Amino acid sequence: MGVYVSIRGWLECDAQQLAAVHRVIADHSDGHYSDGWGFPARHFNWTSYVFHGGDVRVSAVDWFMDQLRAMAAIPASDEDGDGVRGLFVVSSEVAAQVEWQVRDGSVTVRPAEAGLAYLAE
Repeated sequence: MGVYVSIRGWLECDAQQLAAVHRVIADHSDGHYSDGWGFPARHFNWTSYVFHGGDVRVSAVDWFMDQLRAMAAIPASDEDGDGVRGLFVVSSEVAAQVEWQVRDGSVTVRPAEAGLAYLAE
């Protein structure tokens, strides 16, 4: 059956960065796991959110991380300088749960906070 990894989380960005996120997803589309990305049906207020939730084969984790790194690297689009930021919680049956923190133009991998342990049960 193989090993699967649960990847769930979100990104926060502005409308211009959101267009770039859509391009990254399209450029990395695999016709299967790409369907885990979700967007609100209608935008409201000033922050755009992008969500992902899905169980992917461990062999697809690098593919997903490549997308996330490309999204993290999307430059700020206005004078306040906010980049794309977000948080993903990643767990599997064979490895410790981790957080992928999207901030400052990159993805930082670190052990998940103890309070998130219930997500790996």
